[in-house]
Amino acid sequence: MTRKRRTFTQEFKLEAAALVLDEGYSVPEACRSLDVGETALRRWVQQLKQERGGETPQSKALSPEQQKIQELEARINRLEREKSILKKATALLMSDEMNNTR
Repeated sequence: MTRKRRTFTQEFKLEAAALVLDEGYSVPEACRSLDVGETALRRWVQQLKQERGGETPQSKALSPEQQKIQELEARINRLEREKSILKKATALLMSDEMNNTR
């Protein structure tokens, strides 16, 4: 019998990691009380430490501030790609216009 993989909300992960960092629980204590795996909780704690240190995580952010930063970075990337496409299209149209006027 295989165990079905559980998923946790960002809020749950944030609260679980905060138990260890802010409330003084040890990782094994928090794992037992929350019924989560130790590896997962250690990963969440490490990620929250990094976020609080100002690092933008590679995976989905736990804290609301880092989530907003990730959303804004994604939007900037999309806008830069669109700008690049528009520059190329404008250059192409200008070169066609220059060729047609000769």
